[in-house]
Amino acid sequence: MTDFDEHNEEVRRVWDAYRAGRPTRVPMVLGINVHFTMFDHPAKPQRIDFERYFADPETMLRRQLEHLEYIRFHVPADHEMGWPEEWRIEVDFQNVYEAAWFGCPIGFHDGQVPDTVPILTDDRKRMLFDRGLPDPFEEPFPRRSWEFYAYFRQAEEQGRTHEGIPIRAGWPTGLGTDGPMTVCCNLRGTTEFCLDLMEDPEYAKELLDFVTEAIAGRIEAYRRHLGLPVVQEGFGWADDSVALLSVEQYREFVLPCHRRLVERFSSGGPNSVHLCGDATRHFRTLRDELNVRSFDTGFPVDFGRLRQELGPDVEILGGPTVMLLRDGTPEEVEREVVRILRSGITEGGRFILREGNNLSPGTPLENIRAMYDAVRREGLYAA
Repeated sequence: MTDFDEHNEEVRRVWDAYRAGRPTRVPMVLGINVHFTMFDHPAKPQRIDFERYFADPETMLRRQLEHLEYIRFHVPADHEMGWPEEWRIEVDFQNVYEAAWFGCPIGFHDGQVPDTVPILTDDRKRMLFDRGLPDPFEEPFPRRSWEFYAYFRQAEEQGRTHEGIPIRAGWPTGLGTDGPMTVCCNLRGTTEFCLDLMEDPEYAKELLDFVTEAIAGRIEAYRRHLGLPVVQEGFGWADDSVALLSVEQYREFVLPCHRRLVERFSSGGPNSVHLCGDATRHFRTLRDELNVRSFDTGFPVDFGRLRQELGPDVEILGGPTVMLLRDGTPEEVEREVVRILRSGITEGGRFILREGNNLSPGTPLENIRAMYDAVRREGLYAA
């Protein structure tokens, strides 16, 4: 039985030391999307699915409360556990919000997260150019997002609680981005857009430019609407599909888009990026060209080599694959954590252990516990 007060005090000490640049051990975080408790899970007694979750703000609110309560009482990591001071409810449309904003239809599939269907077929490649940039607020999907946000704000203002603990509204969706390259693949189809890069590079650049300008316009509009600074010290983004590109292709096609976003929203950094897949060949370019100093990795990643390439001052997040965490044994998980920690990745004290990437439904709690126990034992720094 976890002593939550003792756990939370340890977590506070670990993060205070890490942020002060004097880490005592490697911290561990987990990417735990609501889909972790969505499919046939004891934390979901009402059997809510993603289609219902997307359709109704009250359903989204209740489902998030179930999920958050379960995580805080069952899933160990270097986050606060036990009853919180407040429940923070986010507008959560998973990874479909950007493609849906451009007009892609959403598909719901049993036992899967939602996905979108490409709209820029060969006979309609220029459709979005003809329409013009989508409005950040008035397109059907952002209207839904802002309606959900208003509902959550109303719940907060009315003093609504769960288990006697107040509910607080998080941010609406759309303040960040899954990345210009990734959105282009959503809109055009991944195979089709990769062929465009080779067979119709001018069109590919035009679409990337259009998507980048739309993303930037939306982020700026949302920041202004919410009273947030448009330019902040650092900017963080994702773009998983750059894992499909060579270094030369990235520099030619996508780096200019990333640079535009960074220059528009960052006062200089340090900046951060999340990249799943085998995208590490782009990391030095991102570090040197865009002052990225924090890399949230997916898989596969050679941690020792990555530390050597990026140096001791760059923050790296990563760890065992979600497949191993879901399908392996606790002993296998422990061995993999120890292997990673001994790879040289901890040099400089700028490593955060996490799953690679986004904890899968069906992952046994004993495997998560094995991961946490291993990092608490083997992730210590010399005093």
